[in-house]
Amino acid sequence: MENVTLNVKGMSCGHCVKSVEGSVGELQGVDQVIVNLEDGQVTVSFDNGLVTLEKIKETIDDQGYEVE
Repeated sequence: MENVTLNVKGMSCGHCVKSVEGSVGELQGVDQVIVNLEDGQVTVSFDNGLVTLEKIKETIDDQGYEVE
């Protein structure tokens, strides 16, 4: 498993947390998603043999948030 913490702009409420955790959590190979609203960060634990970091970033972007 690989862990990565991404800085994400645009998250401001509980709906944002559910949106990001739900969409990224559905990706095959993602084990855990933790959103920290205060810090604007998303920490993801994933199997890079099943899903790429690029795909995770793209999924967050698709929810309307900006990965820095």
